[in-house]
Amino acid sequence: MRHPKILTTLRTYSWPLFAADAMAGVTVAMVAIPLSLAIAIASGATPAQGLVTAIIGGFFVSLLGGSRVQIGGPTGAFIVVVYGVIARHGYDGLVLATFMAGIILLIAGYFRIGNLIAFIPEAVVNGFTIGIAIIIGTSQLKDFLGLSTDALPADFFGKLAGLFAARGTLNPWAVGVGLVTIVLIVVFRRAWPRLPGLIVAVAIGSALVALAHLPVDTINGRFGALPNRLPAPHLPVFTLARVTELLPSALIIAFLAGVESLLSAMVADRMIEGHHRPNAEVLAQGVANIASSLFGGLPATGAIARTATNIRAGGKTPVAGIVHALVILALMMLAAPLAGYLAMPAMAALLILTAWNMSEPHKWRGYMAARPSDRLLLLLTLVLTVTVDLTVAIGVGVSVGMALRLRDRGAPRADWKTPDR
Repeated sequence: MRHPKILTTLRTYSWPLFAADAMAGVTVAMVAIPLSLAIAIASGATPAQGLVTAIIGGFFVSLLGGSRVQIGGPTGAFIVVVYGVIARHGYDGLVLATFMAGIILLIAGYFRIGNLIAFIPEAVVNGFTIGIAIIIGTSQLKDFLGLSTDALPADFFGKLAGLFAARGTLNPWAVGVGLVTIVLIVVFRRAWPRLPGLIVAVAIGSALVALAHLPVDTINGRFGALPNRLPAPHLPVFTLARVTELLPSALIIAFLAGVESLLSAMVADRMIEGHHRPNAEVLAQGVANIASSLFGGLPATGAIARTATNIRAGGKTPVAGIVHALVILALMMLAAPLAGYLAMPAMAALLILTAWNMSEPHKWRGYMAARPSDRLLLLLTLVLTVTVDLTVAIGVGVSVGMALRLRDRGAPRADWKTPDR
């Protein structure tokens, strides 16, 4: 089915359900705000563009999606792709690629391609997820350590060399703020899991900087004041040459958005003992990415961590995700100046911890115990993601995975003969 879940859930909707959804939506918004800001900054965009994506993308993912509890917005998995597209094609190129990815997802949803998620090898997904986590963590070391250096190279080893060369500029105050933020996030998650610990921890770390006048970068200091309203929507500029140039990027954005949203919906199904509609979810991702691009936002998809937070906070229907988007919009309009005080090391600490959680270290032992072909596939995808390119990693990983699957099924070898010429 391609019908949004909200159509069925609203048939029996009630005030008690709305109260639960509203509380969950507010809670998720408090988690989403610092993450959206940090992801946008790490992607090479502005903090405001992260908030726009959370508002517009999050609204349409919940309104039209195939899951009752999915929360959409910018995610860490896109940092590598978005950073690369902006570096090569500029921000207007990213907007056009995101718009094209939305159209690709609409086509995929119409033809029910969402059902094909089961054919992507799990080892490939795990490999590129861990690879992305490594790249994200590395990209945040500059702000976490407070290093003073020019723009770092995009490639992994060049970035490491640049960081090492700037080691003499390390700022102990920045490191201290980052460590305090990490400790607070971990403590809040374990002691008070229902508390929106991310924004509280980042706020405390940033307050230390403001109150003690520490020599540490803030959002205001680097990007200026955040806007207090959404930008006016406008179509990206289309030319045949530009569309052809950006098609590979659009395809990889569409692939990542589809895979991550469907994986998130599957995780949510296990948590709520429900069942999502994969093709409705893919269609919603298409609309969300088109809408986000019209407002100058980043690619959007279902976010596993925010979806899990929504479930734990008591979210029952897509209304919780809609409330989450509206709360972020309200805070953007009313409290944008406060976000400017957020300290860059605190934001970097948040993303480093997010990258660690993305890699799912509790599963590493299971990966090592898997059959040799799965371990090879995971390692191959991971190494290619980090050292070459995410597009190459996914293409090679899926191709090798399909070949291994055919071999394991005992497919007969082709009987090659010299053709008659």
